[in-house]
Amino acid sequence: MTNENHKSGFVAIVGRPNVGKSTLLNRIVRQKIAIMSDKAQTTRNKIQGIYTTEDAQIVFIDTPGIHKPKTKLGDFMVETAYSALREVDSILFMVSADQPRGKGDDFIIEHLKEAKAPVSLVINKIDTVRKDDLLPIIDDYKEQFDFKEIFPISATEGSNVERFLETLTEDMPEGPQFFPADQVTDHPEYFIVAELIREKVLELTEQEVPHSVAVVTESMKREDGDKIHIQATIIVERDSQKGIIIGKGGKMLKNIGTKARKDIENMLGDKVFLELWVKVQKNWRDKRTDLLNYGYKKSDY
Repeated sequence: MTNENHKSGFVAIVGRPNVGKSTLLNRIVRQKIAIMSDKAQTTRNKIQGIYTTEDAQIVFIDTPGIHKPKTKLGDFMVETAYSALREVDSILFMVSADQPRGKGDDFIIEHLKEAKAPVSLVINKIDTVRKDDLLPIIDDYKEQFDFKEIFPISATEGSNVERFLETLTEDMPEGPQFFPADQVTDHPEYFIVAELIREKVLELTEQEVPHSVAVVTESMKREDGDKIHIQATIIVERDSQKGIIIGKGGKMLKNIGTKARKDIENMLGDKVFLELWVKVQKNWRDKRTDLLNYGYKKSDY
């Protein structure tokens, strides 16, 4: 039976790189659908996470961190973030309590002034500062923008996240349930598998490698032994990066594969045989065809 007063809506999460947008999204949907890393610009595509209760459904859109682009990939990421602001019912501007407001935040606030949807401020990582330090942060941001709500939370610890979700749900318009109740993302498994592999590359390799990496899931099929056989290619821009990812005697690639396989098995609920290749595609981040081939398509908005 459908609730007559059912609420639903779309909510965009925007902010500087590395303020915890993906961590919050994973907590909301209680599953890992967005990869996490302490390296900036981890999220490249728009990731949709679906939060469903008996009375409501909210589709959260986790956007790439807004930054000054230096490549065509960078342009794509920033345009993806801005496009998410155009057709949502609410916008969450996320900042980190342990970082002072900077030029990047001011830059985003200027763009938010043009947004039609109401904007709320989410101050994340409150577990990293003293309570006394929180009020000045709130006051400072209040002076910059007239926020609809202000939510101090810790996405890692879960502090205040339930209250935040309740308030957000109350603010949603009445509307239908867009997705089945058990669906937590609109992305296909192929996409999430590639993202989980990329997360391990970010985690295990040096600073120069992460931004140059793309991952493509080539095939996923169930073998006779009931294992899912996955083949994926890690793409880099230079031979030296290929060497780093393969590692001495293939050790690094094996390590990436082992760690990624565990996360993929958790997501799929099945045993997985993961086969990885590494391929060099020079300057792929500045080539439109390569960007399209590796899944960086212009936004649907």
